[in-house]
Amino acid sequence: MAEEENKEENIEGDEAQNEEGNEPAKGKKKLFIIIGAALFLLLAGGGGAAYYFLFSSGAKKDVIEQAEPVFFYDMEPITVNLATIGDEAQKFLKLKISLEMSQEDMMEIIAPRMVRVEDAFQVYLRELRPSDLEGSAGIYRLKQELLKRVNLAIYPAKIDNILFKEILVQ
Repeated sequence: MAEEENKEENIEGDEAQNEEGNEPAKGKKKLFIIIGAALFLLLAGGGGAAYYFLFSSGAKKDVIEQAEPVFFYDMEPITVNLATIGDEAQKFLKLKISLEMSQEDMMEIIAPRMVRVEDAFQVYLRELRPSDLEGSAGIYRLKQELLKRVNLAIYPAKIDNILFKEILVQ
């Protein structure tokens, strides 16, 4: 019986040594896996970045070359009194506007209708208060309203955008 107990102790002792011996081996295995994965990600990221910087610049040039031409129609400067409330000092708005279009033949259609466009702008602009033009949101709303009015005045022709060359509130 004593021999059987010694054998069992030896077997248990060997298992304990194996488990202790495998821990450093398992730790090294995990370390190699982590290092390998990190190197793979580093090489893949570097390769992707190199491809992007070396080969994508040609695609940008193609996009620039394929851009459609744009044409501009410069309007006469517009100066209007802004609406005031009570005893406020009178304020003026001066605008220099350029109309953007994608087709050159639109200029021929627009030119005889510019009287309508200027009238639509004058009527709208005279109703504005100085507070309506404050900040970038006010200028954006002004741009959208003028674009809507110009497209109504020159229908069936269409303007793509309105560009402000000068905005002066005095």
